[in-house]
Amino acid sequence: MPALVGTLALALALALALYGAIAAIVGTRTGRPRVIESARTAAYSLFALVVVANLAMLAALLADDFSLRYVASNSSRATPTFFKVLALWSADEGSLLLWNLVLGGYLAAVAFRFRARRPQTFPWALAVMFGVSAFYLVLVLGPTTPFATLATAAPDGRGPLPLLQNHPLMAVHPPFLYLGFIGFTVPFAFAIAALVTGRVSDAWMRITRRWTIAAWIFLVIGLVLGALWSYSVLGWGGYWAWDPVENVALLPWLLGTAFLHSVMVQERRGMLKVWNLSLIVGTFALTVLGTFLTRGSILASVHAFADSIVGPLYLVFLTVVLLGGFGLIAWRRESLRAEATFDTPLSRESVFLGNNILLLVLTFTVLVGTIYPLLAEAVTGGKVSVGSPFFNRNTVPVALLLLFLMGIGPLLPWRAASLSAVLRRLQVPMWAAATTAVLLASAGAGLAAVVVFGLAAFVATATIAEMVRGVQAQRRARGLSIGGATVAAVSRNHRLYGGLVVHLGLIVAVIGVSWSALSDRSSEVTITEGEIVRAEGYDLRFDGLTARDEPHRRVLVAELTVLDPNSGREVVRLQPSLNLYPASSEPIGTPSIRVGTPFNGIADLYASL
Repeated sequence: MPALVGTLALALALALALYGAIAAIVGTRTGRPRVIESARTAAYSLFALVVVANLAMLAALLADDFSLRYVASNSSRATPTFFKVLALWSADEGSLLLWNLVLGGYLAAVAFRFRARRPQTFPWALAVMFGVSAFYLVLVLGPTTPFATLATAAPDGRGPLPLLQNHPLMAVHPPFLYLGFIGFTVPFAFAIAALVTGRVSDAWMRITRRWTIAAWIFLVIGLVLGALWSYSVLGWGGYWAWDPVENVALLPWLLGTAFLHSVMVQERRGMLKVWNLSLIVGTFALTVLGTFLTRGSILASVHAFADSIVGPLYLVFLTVVLLGGFGLIAWRRESLRAEATFDTPLSRESVFLGNNILLLVLTFTVLVGTIYPLLAEAVTGGKVSVGSPFFNRNTVPVALLLLFLMGIGPLLPWRAASLSAVLRRLQVPMWAAATTAVLLASAGAGLAAVVVFGLAAFVATATIAEMVRGVQAQRRARGLSIGGATVAAVSRNHRLYGGLVVHLGLIVAVIGVSWSALSDRSSEVTITEGEIVRAEGYDLRFDGLTARDEPHRRVLVAELTVLDPNSGREVVRLQPSLNLYPASSEPIGTPSIRVGTPFNGIADLYASL
């Protein structure tokens, strides 16, 4: 029954996607609002049907319906209910089912948002979103259907992949990534609609500003959760390994960040129109590329890609997106001429352009490092790897330049500024940077720490100074208290203050990542029960191994006591473990982590078996 219900719901959803796209176009071309209204209704119905399909799969997973190939491959009777729910997106077929659910949700949300006040680009934007939805529905109805059945129902299933049932973060990490990835469909759709209709003013950007910011925030949360999952589960002691799956999630975030900055230049100065349209087309294309690489079998092997029908379908769709998007930009190039020029490098728009160029360099570097091994394998047949040294060597200098511009940008006005005025505003941030650098150097810190933390102090001080400057201006102009002036300043320019808060958050992240990377130390030791060994300034005692059986796995726990080498007192207990799953011959480790704080007097401790 779940197979029939799910397949029928998806088939009807595909029919509605095709109808909705046609109705939206026909309605706007013939000036028939009722036809456009029917397309809007189709969006609601499509979303409801995709919800039904997802519920059908969820019901099959919870009921242990092993007549479905997906359930037999990704769940088992022993799998806890929580991880049975997570199995909905633990493999390609289920993840694409969830992808369709999120995309259908965005489609319905756009239809609802513009139910009364409809911009003239709305029908075409709706048609584009229907078209994107139709592509992904074709995938789950054809080559990657999750509702394929077995000739004979299996007595039990294999269970989810061990790594996917080893930590509850898998409940939120993929959904947030999908919300981010798919969210960029909305600005892409309105950009294409603007190009098709010739309404290439700033309206499409204003319409989609909040949608774009929401997608960007979701992607940030997804990336952070993924890094936390890597740190908490994989047991190698880090949170970012420049793995291809990580990289394809980072790529649209980088280009989306560039877009969020450059649209302000177009709104204020009427420049970068072609650039902004190209950025949003590129950002959406990178989300398609991400699913192409991770769901098209190509990351597993170029040969697996050649044997799969899914990969070529993604490649065709990606080609249509790129040729269609950039073709329309070329077609409308006369309407996209800039209304102004860059007057001087000492202006906010010039810094934003520099910001965009650096973000584009980062995107290109990560993209090349990610796909080069695949291209090399396709050409030579041999395996080539591009590891962390390549990415760190080529991205860190660019990231530091980007950080510097992040501090400079808010201090500069639009159009032009005198050099003396700029230097006057830079005095306090430069003193903060110099003081930080001198203190660190005096304490024996290395060059990398001096540069990174000095630069972070510069950017943080510049950012806070700009926030204070706005509050002081409100106090002088309106005679308000500090609290009232702060509220007035934020209300008057909430976009600026929102951006500055994000910048401060990014600085905190830079400080944390840099401190972690520069102070990281590790040792690999062999230890027997009762033995005490010295490791990284601590004594480590192995107190024995305990085992426990859980419904879906066997857990072996090492009892480790960390001792102060001087006094011999117990500092903390660590319990790293190995988890043995019936469906896997390889044990999966779970590290034991204790976070150091000024209150407990220890460093961050991380033990893994």
